[in-house]
Amino acid sequence: TDHISHALCDLAHALGAEAIVWIPDAFLVSSRFFDSNKNHLYNPSEYPNHGSGLFFIGLEANGQVYAYSLDHSGTGAFARIATVFTGLRAVMDLEFDAVQGNLWAVCDDTCDGRSVVLRVDVGGRFTAVTGFERPDGMPNTNNEGFMIAPLEECVAGKRPVYWADDNQLRGHALRRGTLSCAQVVASKE
Repeated sequence: TDHISHALCDLAHALGAEAIVWIPDAFLVSSRFFDSNKNHLYNPSEYPNHGSGLFFIGLEANGQVYAYSLDHSGTGAFARIATVFTGLRAVMDLEFDAVQGNLWAVCDDTCDGRSVVLRVDVGGRFTAVTGFERPDGMPNTNNEGFMIAPLEECVAGKRPVYWADDNQLRGHALRRGTLSCAQVVASKE
């Protein structure tokens, strides 16, 4: 927890750290993720004691996502690896779909419930490639949590997704919908 608090202090100038997700090094390396800190492709061996992945932190205040390497040796050291521009005014949650390689950034009623899917582009940076409006029939409420069920949960080509509503509008803190089990992002080619 020390490491995370130091990294969050680094974000204090922007305020509003709202979301956190971990993405494994194996995915980042195979996707040819660009390390802005070192100005070349991400090489996990350049960050000793960081574990096997990076933490991505979304800010409510500016809609950006920041990738960090956290040194787990107890020193509290960290390095900002990347800044991701989502195109949203605010980010309330992040969800990484490892099977499909999609990083979801989700906004609440600040953005009318909009979410975007980010993918690593040919330059090695996460870029917003598609967006979604909130589901038909869902109220424009303070959804600040989002979770996609694993592909193993697919039934008839759909898998469950869940939103957590801070307002508990109409007495509901959780809402359920579905998402296609097929890739939601067109191929890069």
